[in-house]
Formats: sequence, C-alpha cells, structure tokens
Amino acid sequence: MLLDEDPATLIQHTIGNFNIAPDKQAVARINESLSTLQQARDLRVREAESALKKLSRTLTSLKNHHHETISTHSAAAHASEIATLDTQKFRVAKAASDLEIESERLSSQLVDLQARLQELEMQGVDGGDNARRTLVDDEISLKLKLIRGLGLDAEREGGSGDYNKVIIRQSTSGEPQILSLDNNFSKFFYANLLWKVM
Repeated sequence: MLLDEDPATLIQHTIGNFNIAPDKQAVARINESLSTLQQARDLRVREAESALKKLSRTLTSLKNHHHETISTHSAAAHASEIATLDTQKFRVAKAASDLEIESERLSSQLVDLQARLQELEMQGVDGGDNARRTLVDDEISLKLKLIRGLGLDAEREGGSGDYNKVIIRQSTSGEPQILSLDNNFSKFFYANLLWKVM
C-alpha cells in the first residue's frame, strides 16, 4: 500500500481544508436572482399576451365594421348624392348673386328717388318752371343740398352771413346736436368729425 493513512481519512481531511461556504452563498444568490428574473419575465409575458389579446379583439371589431361599411356603401348612390349637392350649391350661389345684383339696383333706385323727393320738396307746392327758376345752382346751394341730404341743417350765426353752425339730427336718440364751425380747424377736420357723428 502506497499511502500510510486511510484514504477515507485523507479525503475527509482534504474536504475539511476546502472553504466552500462563500461559493455556496454565491450560488444561492445566483439562484435567487434567476428566480426573480424568471418571475419578472413571466409577468411581462402575461402582460404582452393580455395586450395581444386586446389588440386582436380590436382588430376583429374593426374588420367587422369595415366589412359592414363596405357592404352598405353604394358608389352609385354616393355619386348621385354628390351631384345633387353640387346642383344645390350652384343654385344657392346663383340665387345669392341675383339677390346681390337686385339689392344694388334697388339701392341705386332708392338714392335716385330720395334725390327726386328732395327736389320736389324744395320746389314746394307750386312746383313747375317757377320753382325751377328760383333754384340757384351755385356752390352754396349745392353744398346746402348735399348737407340736407345727409340729415344736417346749416344755419347762419352772427353778422358775417356765413354758415357757421351745423345741426345734426341723430336718428337713434332723436336729440339734435349742434356743431359750431369756425376757422380754428381745417375743412378736413370738420368733415371727419361730421362723418364720425353721423
């Protein structure tokens, strides 16, 4: 026999000299990590399967809806409806254009009639050639016609004989507003002021 000691005793002493406790702890930690990873993987797989089932149900519903839409859709009826709507659109556009033209014509006619009415009122009851001969077609009378046509009255004040006061009759309140005209401001200023008041 080559060995002086019993081989079993020798093996036992050899095993006792090995320190395998840290290796066991490392293996235990690895097994625990593997178990945790497996659980997380299983959870993610279940979530993915649930999402896949949900998407599959949505896809099936959309396919059914698509098939129903295609089966109920009629290309000929759609084209006919579009043509009808186009015809109605053109009719409405033509009617709107005709109404706009008629409105412009009536507005022009109204202006002409108002001018004629003002002319007849200025002629008075007698009218005729005698009234026409009394009209003085100079600058002052034309300005007075224009001012009265706008709903304004011009009056003289003081001894200068010039029209230096304008009475504005407002249609909303019914109360007259008096505007004094003097040479402190330009004619352009007074024109703008009158337009804003009216």
